[in-house]
Amino acid sequence: MLESTTLAGHRALKLENGRLRIVILPQKGADIYEISHLPSGVQFLMHTPWGLKPPSPQPPTDFLENYEGGWQVLFPNINDACEYRGRQIPFHGEAALLAWQDEILHATDEEVRLRLWVECQLLPFRLEREMTFRQGQSALELTERVTNLDRQRWDFVWCQHLVLGGDFIEDGCRIDLPARRITTPQVLYEPQTARLAEGQDSTWPFALGRDGAPIDLQQIPGPQAHSHDDAMLWELERGETCVHNPRLNLSFQLEWEKEVFPYVMFWMPYGGAELPPLTGVYGVGLEPTSAPYPLAQAVEAGLARSLDGGESLQTRLTIRIIEG
Repeated sequence: MLESTTLAGHRALKLENGRLRIVILPQKGADIYEISHLPSGVQFLMHTPWGLKPPSPQPPTDFLENYEGGWQVLFPNINDACEYRGRQIPFHGEAALLAWQDEILHATDEEVRLRLWVECQLLPFRLEREMTFRQGQSALELTERVTNLDRQRWDFVWCQHLVLGGDFIEDGCRIDLPARRITTPQVLYEPQTARLAEGQDSTWPFALGRDGAPIDLQQIPGPQAHSHDDAMLWELERGETCVHNPRLNLSFQLEWEKEVFPYVMFWMPYGGAELPPLTGVYGVGLEPTSAPYPLAQAVEAGLARSLDGGESLQTRLTIRIIEG
């Protein structure tokens, strides 16, 4: 069920149980690089057109420098770089830039449990991710924990940067996600290919296009849409999303605790990402996050999470591949 190997020069842990194959890159931010459904051969995660690059001689300082797609942990920041308590916090934080440690907690023919952890360098936090993978199940369970290693109270934003694509996402896929509101940025990242009007606050699943017409965002277009948008989903009824591909008759489901992640970053690179380094990316990001803003702005808005010295916050997530 568990094999240690290398992938493009990166140490990789490969889990297989007859139903799924999961590939993790511990020393590259504990990225989950691959989620494949073995009976169908379908790989579910978006991979960038340039693929996984070999490790850099120097530790990366920017999230996009070595971004290969997949699923990253973002911490203690999302989106724009910011200054927090005199410290410069990079775009999407630092957790995805660091080499994590790992250990096998349990390994039999029936179940594997892995623990991965890292101590941040910019803020005094430890992140832990425990994965449980059982024989014959099309599921992966994750238990994650943030601990404040300091004596003082510190703030953070925490996000699961999960981007679907691969063999799974195509024209005709549908998103089920129980949110009530969707907002778009005041300033568009790529105005030349954005479908959605900037600065809107609409009722999910509809948003206004730049021509004023409503767009059903549950429906995923193909790369021929040549669009690129970002949005934020608010007021979740529960922490769950399910993306269905009717042609493949497969669904990808993610469940999480909405008390920890009450928002979803919604990234829609539908073939219209033209600015380097995201040129040509096609997929959909459904990314549960603890706050809707970068760290400094989240603190100012009273929406950042905080932990007192020595305090921890633990949460659970589950992914499932559903047939039919």
